[in-house]
Amino acid sequence: MTIGEKLIELRGNKSVETVAEAIDVTTQAIWNYENNKRVPRDEIKIRLATYYGVPVGEIFFNENGNI
Repeated sequence: MTIGEKLIELRGNKSVETVAEAIDVTTQAIWNYENNKRVPRDEIKIRLATYYGVPVGEIFFNENGNI
């Protein structure tokens, strides 16, 4: 599963706007992350993981610990 697919799954029925506002990024940034166009900076990775209540590694790293 790609990072984008994981983020889409975690977002569930929340809007892109809701998530973007909650973690203080643009909706375009969320779109880029969910469509695998960009990988967020570490600070944003932490915000996303905190917002979704999951460890950073669960979203951004595979089981070998690689991006």
